[in-house]
Amino acid sequence: MAKTTIQSVEPNIADLANGWLKSYRLDYKLEQESLNAEIDQALNDYASKNGGVGGNRPDAKLLLRDKNLVAYPILIEYKGYKDKLVKLDSDGKIANKTAKNIPDFKNINSYAVNGAVHYANALLHYTSYTDIIAIGVTGYKDERGELHHSIGVYYVSKSNFGIGQKVDEYTDLSFLKKENFDEFIEKVKRLQLSQEEIDKLKEQREREIDASLVKLNNDIYQNEKGLGENDRVYLVAASIIATLGIPNKVAALEKSELKSSTEDGNRDGDIILRKIKAFLNEKKLPQEKKDLIVRTLANTLTTDNINKVENDESQLKRVFTKIVDDLGIYYKIGLTTDFTGKLFNEMYNWLGFSQDKLNDVVLTPFYIATLLAKLARVDKDSYVWDFATGSAGLLVASMNEMLIDAKNKIKSPEELATKSAAIKANQLLGLEILPSVYMLAILNMILMGDGSSNILNKDSLKDFDGNYGFGNTDKKFPATAFVLNPPYSAAGNGMIFVERALSMMSNGYAAIIIQNSAGSGKAVEYNKRILKHSTLLASIKMPIDLFIGKSSVQTNVYVFRVGEAHQKDDAVKFIDFSNDGYTRTNRKKASCNLKDTDRAKERYQELVDLVRFGKTKLNIFTENEYYEGTINPESGADWNQTAPIDTKPTLDDFKKTVSDYLAWEVSCLLKRQDKENDRLGK
Repeated sequence: MAKTTIQSVEPNIADLANGWLKSYRLDYKLEQESLNAEIDQALNDYASKNGGVGGNRPDAKLLLRDKNLVAYPILIEYKGYKDKLVKLDSDGKIANKTAKNIPDFKNINSYAVNGAVHYANALLHYTSYTDIIAIGVTGYKDERGELHHSIGVYYVSKSNFGIGQKVDEYTDLSFLKKENFDEFIEKVKRLQLSQEEIDKLKEQREREIDASLVKLNNDIYQNEKGLGENDRVYLVAASIIATLGIPNKVAALEKSELKSSTEDGNRDGDIILRKIKAFLNEKKLPQEKKDLIVRTLANTLTTDNINKVENDESQLKRVFTKIVDDLGIYYKIGLTTDFTGKLFNEMYNWLGFSQDKLNDVVLTPFYIATLLAKLARVDKDSYVWDFATGSAGLLVASMNEMLIDAKNKIKSPEELATKSAAIKANQLLGLEILPSVYMLAILNMILMGDGSSNILNKDSLKDFDGNYGFGNTDKKFPATAFVLNPPYSAAGNGMIFVERALSMMSNGYAAIIIQNSAGSGKAVEYNKRILKHSTLLASIKMPIDLFIGKSSVQTNVYVFRVGEAHQKDDAVKFIDFSNDGYTRTNRKKASCNLKDTDRAKERYQELVDLVRFGKTKLNIFTENEYYEGTINPESGADWNQTAPIDTKPTLDDFKKTVSDYLAWEVSCLLKRQDKENDRLGK
């Protein structure tokens, strides 16, 4: 018997829904019609539903404004089968990504809502719109030929990382009518994500960033010849800055604006450079800093080779396009993550840093950076500095902690905005000597919006006097928190940076992650001098595979209270954090190389509490992993202690040993008896 094929009723669904829109007197556009140039171009540039490039065409689309004249693109996708409204993942979110964090084009193409959300992400990626309504409509005919329909309405925005949130249940599209739209938008604005949901979405997006960065860096490394390591870093920084834009002031640079002209002053590099200058001017950065950034980027952007036109396209336009296509959505949706830290780590893998033994730059994972900020007791009133700032990951983590604390404690929106601006402009300072890494730090802080004011391209050991870098150059930076992951090739495994920074502070706290040999003999003189003005509060043994793929050295985190000499009777908390709850791998094709397999988040919080409050906070950890002892301030080599093991046997130990021996004797006797019986044939 032949299998019955179910006929799609998509034309009927389209006729029904479009009829509603028409009755509401809305100016909607059908599949082939233009809505506006910006949206049309975004849909054309985005990966199509079937996995190709371009050609995205929602079945219907319109642009509506609320009472505040804020424009909301509405994208509608129709299907014609009963069960093809929406496909969700195990967390109840739109399932548009596979387990490997690549687009799931089967779902995107088959389900109405999934297709509409896919289109909405095209607008987040390539346009200035940050709030989009994605609608899916599908249906079927019953045995009597009667049409039934179902509707899915989702809010896709910068605030929910483009994943989408269901707004409500609807039986028609009348919420789009002019008299109903403001109420609908108010409902949209009331949608809330829990902190747990936000964290999960961020983790998901960050895994996607990792996959995209691998793809981008491999592509540039394999296919774009003649670009040095620094050039690649500068091209990424320049492309991102040029496409950020500032609402109502500086338009984001579009790919179509690069014409690959050979006209002097109008080459692709000239156009990108003009956009960067306009962006930096609006950011009100100090002139000296602007000049340094422009000069550094211009050295790459204006070279003849990268602007040379072949087949009507310059290498610069080709690389710019790859960067925007692969990364655009992630920095446009405003992830508060160490974006360029991830970027740098990928470049470390693909490019030349790992070949250069002098550049022992190993970036700190973001969750470790956050740990250091918490151990240094960073809050909204802290002044934080880092003497080997890398891509500014530790400062980004500290800034996030400061902003969270401000939001929790300040209830006036105006006061909160003022404080947040002060945190970014005045309460962070970082020093980085390598120019290419320095440019990544600048980019990172601009993306975080904008803490780049006092990121300095200086040698913190030779050229830094403790003053602000720009503007208030005659004023001391009043540091109260120090965070650091130093280059381990520096004197004392890097403790020279710690001594320098802490000697310039009058109070506060410090948390550093460093090769543990620094605490057991490789930095004796530095350590002894540090203890004359600072107290060692804790020594934490970190997992051996923390920097897997980059370095295999054993590291410790040392926590200090600054401004108070260490006394011989001061208690030091020695914590074995070898099991931090994470399992790490180093497989390039793995969808995730970091997995929480044993309450990792809870372990990290308990670690912070143990350092702050002591033994009363022991819960997950055992007394074998937590030990309070003392050090000799005149030694400098006794910072890595472990809980003493009691080797004296107890009565229970004796009883167990006797019991085990007797059990073994009986077992042997029974075996001999069995063999004897077998021999006698019993």
